[in-house]
Amino acid sequence: MKSLSPSFMQNEEIIVDEVIARLGNTINLATPLALGKANHVINAFYRRAKADPSINLNIMTALTLECPKGKSLLEKRFLEPFVERVFGDYPDLDFELDRVKKNLPANIRVFEFYYPPGKFLQNPQAQQDYISSNYTHVARDLMDRGANVIAQLIAPGETKDASTFSLSANPDIALDLINMMQQRGEREGVPFAIVGQVNPNLPYMYGDAEVEASNFHYVLDNPEYYYRIFGAPKLSTPEREHMVGLYLSTLIRDEGELQIGIGAMGDAFINALIFRQKDNQNYLQVLQSLELEEKFGEIINKVGGTGILEKGLFGASEMVMDGFLHLYEAGILKRLVYDDLPIQRLLNEELIGHEVTPATLDLLLQRKAVHMYLSRDDFDYLVKFGVFQDGLLYEDGVIVTSQGLRIRADFTREENKQQILEHCLGDYLKGAAVVHGGFFLGPQDFYQKLKALPEQERRLFNMRSVRRINHLYGHEEIDRLQRKNARFINTCMKVTLSGHVVSDGLEDGRVVSGVGGQYNFVAMAHELPDGRSLINLRSTREKGTKVLSNIVWNYGHTTIPRHLRDIVVTEYGIADLRGKTDSEIIEELLKITDSRFQAKLMQQAKKAGKLRSDYQIPEKFRNNYPEVITQKIAAFRRKGFFPPFPFGTDFTEQEQVVGKALKSLKRKSHSKRLMLRMLIKALFTLTIPEVQKPYLERMGLWQAKGLEERIFRNLLANELKNVVKTE
Repeated sequence: MKSLSPSFMQNEEIIVDEVIARLGNTINLATPLALGKANHVINAFYRRAKADPSINLNIMTALTLECPKGKSLLEKRFLEPFVERVFGDYPDLDFELDRVKKNLPANIRVFEFYYPPGKFLQNPQAQQDYISSNYTHVARDLMDRGANVIAQLIAPGETKDASTFSLSANPDIALDLINMMQQRGEREGVPFAIVGQVNPNLPYMYGDAEVEASNFHYVLDNPEYYYRIFGAPKLSTPEREHMVGLYLSTLIRDEGELQIGIGAMGDAFINALIFRQKDNQNYLQVLQSLELEEKFGEIINKVGGTGILEKGLFGASEMVMDGFLHLYEAGILKRLVYDDLPIQRLLNEELIGHEVTPATLDLLLQRKAVHMYLSRDDFDYLVKFGVFQDGLLYEDGVIVTSQGLRIRADFTREENKQQILEHCLGDYLKGAAVVHGGFFLGPQDFYQKLKALPEQERRLFNMRSVRRINHLYGHEEIDRLQRKNARFINTCMKVTLSGHVVSDGLEDGRVVSGVGGQYNFVAMAHELPDGRSLINLRSTREKGTKVLSNIVWNYGHTTIPRHLRDIVVTEYGIADLRGKTDSEIIEELLKITDSRFQAKLMQQAKKAGKLRSDYQIPEKFRNNYPEVITQKIAAFRRKGFFPPFPFGTDFTEQEQVVGKALKSLKRKSHSKRLMLRMLIKALFTLTIPEVQKPYLERMGLWQAKGLEERIFRNLLANELKNVVKTE
């Protein structure tokens, strides 16, 4: 049940009026995760419900983005100029600001299936209203909760007739949800409203993301609301992330498929894979210095490789991060796939290439992809995929060329076939993709590069329903052909010695983030004959001044059960767990555990009878210390192979230095003893080195006013001494 023509409006309040008149006072508003939210429309619904308690507003979404805001004076001074420069006129969502303050009205609830990691650990209402769903089940679950409004940010069509829009960054849920609402409306007469908000700052993405304007009931198009799209700033990549990325890069096989999950490890992995491709000689030297062949050669040779990726990779990932574009630019993401079984099979079998030849058509005829007497559907198929050139016409079994030549579409007669081969063949196959994605998110530079891509190249990045990406059901045969040598890379928080993976929550039940699509991809890796799941994590974490192991004996929460264990990677190496016994799993994980915790974990396993009493960790795996990593890669860092910002950053050089000092201060502040010591030292700090002036000026603290500013200035100045070399 599609509206014949959307109502274009410049006033969001009128849209709210019309939707309430259409649906009544119960609004179950579904809006995409991350970039795709129609912020002005959502804020209008929120304001209306906040002012009118008779309206029952339920907002259903995920990954709600908010401009960074500081709590302390130092955080505010650091963030305010940065936010103004980087986020510009991005309008925060009013419901999010109130939710953070724990101030949502009683008639408004916000349900989410994925949180920014750690944001709502101390927010009981958010914890209570979290919905745990696999990403592929979200559209279903939203419908079960009675979703009756969609509010989606859309990119305007590139033609003046406004007949199409692009769902751009977020076709992930919207494509399915729109169809489900339309079907429910036709079947049960349930009213609904699809609302789009136009923002030309979104890249116009083609493929599945391009939809007819008639899908929308209302479209808010007001140039005053063309705000800057939320750009996630690049954070620094520490040494241990670089090491994890390096190990991951050795597990990628040529002519494969790649998925990368949300997390800070992505940049490190992308950087390492480009390093492998562009400077293979030095890459191999780094691996040699880390004794990779001796320690992990068996799994690397079995699963991945260390050579140049000649045939390249294809990407199929719920999240398309800017790293995919870097891989494309580096000539790594170049394996073209097609949503067509006969063509994809022939490519996999290496019987055809991407260039159209007479053999292409012959093989499609042999495989019965088209008939010897071409029907209209056969003709359209050949044109769609570029086997036939554009400009041809089909009239009652006759092909008409642009020169007016008429050829019978009949391959049973040799003269017809020869004329078709001479006058109708195209040059290259069409409709290819190098990426299938559900949503994208990244820095401003990423969006600008996407917008600047010529249409032909932008079409290679096919944004589509998450159900087409995160599992095999309903389209398994084509996915199996496309996802050859698939590698699914996801980050977790902890791994237990029995092989359980903890990614989204704490053992007291509080949600850190959400399962998202991680379970989907891990399960898929086990269903594909040459697929592997690569779970990565830091081996340790800091809690104040205390260091704790992220590889633990046991934990009271599980995201990925141990029967789906596969490969685990830390900064100390690779553990292959698939098909292993319980004792073998423990042995493999101990090898990539920080050596400060190996002995205790080994004893726990022995005490429980899960590890033989005489087992000892091999000597070559008993030197897993951060300083050893630093020492081994120091020379390569000096050559620029492991930079702190491998793909640039929005932070100025001064902000990078101040940021380091602020992070150190925050870490130390978790210790009351250290905090007291720092405060006492700050009170008795009488002089500030001149070399610190530009950094303190950036914070507005070089000329401190009042006691509070002086204390914060001195706290920062003392920490800067550890970052900035004084004269």
